[in-house]
Amino acid sequence: MGEIATSERQITLFYNSNSNRAKQTLALAKAEGLPILPVDILKTGLTGTQIIELADRLGIEVKDLVNQEHPTYLSKFERHDFSSEDWIKMIKHNPEIMKQPIALRGNITILVETPSDVIKI
Repeated sequence: MGEIATSERQITLFYNSNSNRAKQTLALAKAEGLPILPVDILKTGLTGTQIIELADRLGIEVKDLVNQEHPTYLSKFERHDFSSEDWIKMIKHNPEIMKQPIALRGNITILVETPSDVIKI
């Protein structure tokens, strides 16, 4: 069992409060009356274990959690194959580069591509 507590009764949403998609997703979830536990990754830093767990839950590698098109990524890092530890450090120190929002409910985890995805979980 990982560090991230999940429940069938609520959706945990890891999101970036500066992201329009995240704001729209939260607004839609609230409008639909979904029980949502928002976790702003800019305010609540993720641990290395949580980052690994999110990747595992999504069935992807840690490096695939990184949005390499994000302006912060492009300004600080070059496209590169880093080790998992390096990717984790990059996300911890620059949480805005993590793909998000990520919604969890029970044992289901999805990367929200469009705000309405949150309703499907």
